[in-house]
Amino acid sequence: MGPGPCNPYPEVTQAFTRPLLGHLDAEFIALLDETCERLRAVFRTDNALTFPVSGTGSAGMEAAFVNLVTRGDTVVIGVNGVFGQRMCDLAARCEADVIAVEAEWGAPLDPQRLLEAHPNPTLIAVVHAETSTGVRNDLAELGAAKGDALLLADCVTSLGGIDVRLDDWGVDVAYSGTQKCLGVPPGLAPLSVSDRAMERLLKRPQSWYFDLQMIADYVTGSGARAYHHTAPISMIYALHAGLGVVLDEGLAAAQARHQQCGDLLQDGLESRGFELVPPPGARLPQLTSVRVPESRLPKSVSEADIRKELLNRYGIEIGGGLGAFAGKCWRIGCMGHTARPRNVTLLLAALDELLV
Repeated sequence: MGPGPCNPYPEVTQAFTRPLLGHLDAEFIALLDETCERLRAVFRTDNALTFPVSGTGSAGMEAAFVNLVTRGDTVVIGVNGVFGQRMCDLAARCEADVIAVEAEWGAPLDPQRLLEAHPNPTLIAVVHAETSTGVRNDLAELGAAKGDALLLADCVTSLGGIDVRLDDWGVDVAYSGTQKCLGVPPGLAPLSVSDRAMERLLKRPQSWYFDLQMIADYVTGSGARAYHHTAPISMIYALHAGLGVVLDEGLAAAQARHQQCGDLLQDGLESRGFELVPPPGARLPQLTSVRVPESRLPKSVSEADIRKELLNRYGIEIGGGLGAFAGKCWRIGCMGHTARPRNVTLLLAALDELLV
């Protein structure tokens, strides 16, 4: 919610104006190291290989799968939305034996069904916060009973907005994005890999660009760093600044702010007769999925027309439905800098004016 897809914190905007350094410059390496340390704090992990992948959240997903999954591996994937489906697609491209454990879109996954899907999978993968449906899926129960399998989590929409505890929950690999609750423009994918997962990295993954063994020599090396690829300097400046804002506020305070705005928005929608998609207890505060109120659309006006009018008249952008929910649901993000009560109040008032 807010003007355009991202309304970065002032500190992030200012970071883009910093003079560029070379990606092997000692000053930049020091800033990269501090950025990685800040990512560990937000992911709540001690994983040495915790760094921003050069690319958006999907790059983090690809980096995780191509380094851990190969032909014949059994991969159990929870699917209750678009991004679980994408995990299945990527695992299949790695020629894995994919077991999709599906739940109705809008409903959370049952961890026990995932655990019982195969006696000894290579990997169990779950979307922590399913962006297409606004549903939170449990990770702690999976981590506690995963056995020899690695646990992979998509934290694109959860990191910085709700509780994420990789080490406490036994998550071996997690990736995220910068443009959601961290309040940084898109372009990087924070990734964290446990020591346990590092021991199982493929010696020669299908991707050279995302080869984590090679990247680790640059990210975690001491002294001279091995050159792998040119890091996106300005984006890392911005991430460094955005993480600093989150940590200065405090993780608990940032999560409470997202929760406050999510509660305010969801209560306001329900009081107006809107139907929320996820059940109570599984709803994300930072991403609200609501069914399009067709009975309240003005004559000859589509749901897309309402979204267009919100953007043009009020400077508010909300997302349309994805996949099976296209044209049926709205996805209202309240993340990062935009997670402010005033933005929620403006949206509810705008909907009151536009709907019948």
